Amino acid sequence: MKFFIDTANLDQIREAEDLGILDGVTTNPSLMAKEGISGESNILKHYVDICEIVDGDVSAEVISTNYADMIIEGEKMAELHENIVVKVPMIKDGVKAIKYFTDNGIRTNCTLVFSAGQALLAAKAGASYVSPFIGRLDDVSTDGMGLINQIREIYDNYMYDTEILAASVRHPMHIIECAEIGADVMTGPLSAILALLKHPLTDIGLEKFLADYQKVNA
Repeated sequence: MKFFIDTANLDQIREAEDLGILDGVTTNPSLMAKEGISGESNILKHYVDICEIVDGDVSAEVISTNYADMIIEGEKMAELHENIVVKVPMIKDGVKAIKYFTDNGIRTNCTLVFSAGQALLAAKAGASYVSPFIGRLDDVSTDGMGLINQIREIYDNYMYDTEILAASVRHPMHIIECAEIGADVMTGPLSAILALLKHPLTDIGLEKFLADYQKVNA
């Protein structure tokens, strides 16, 4: 399973990259705003800065909601760097835009997916990635992992090339469960990724090993 980090914070991206496990980055207008990045030129420059850190796909989200403007915006983003994947919302014009981008060699990530039907449409249109938001489904007492499982079965039935990018990952168990089900990618905060490192028995064992070493080498 690929590991993407969901942030616009360059320091966090560098930390994940330095760990040696980072495969890509996802971000969105909300994450950009959180880092104080505004204005089209600054946002586009920031996407390039991210691409220069990570050797993998970087999802850059369009803010337009009509077909014509999505095409203009998406083509501009795709020209920034070869790693850019244009992130498009799961709406009617978004599906049309995904088909256009696919036909013109531009990779896409269909975002804000909350049902198997939406994921099926995204795959039919040729999306490179589909992003079901498991954490947000959990928030409304819906089984996010059940959706990942549904999409996996449908895509396997018809051999769709679209990769399942589990989004809105909140904690390490989300990551483990996605890996068990067979999600192709997970994207989440650095905290969820680093939490996979932790186990109390690891800490206890390391502490004992170091204590024993000090005893025999005192």
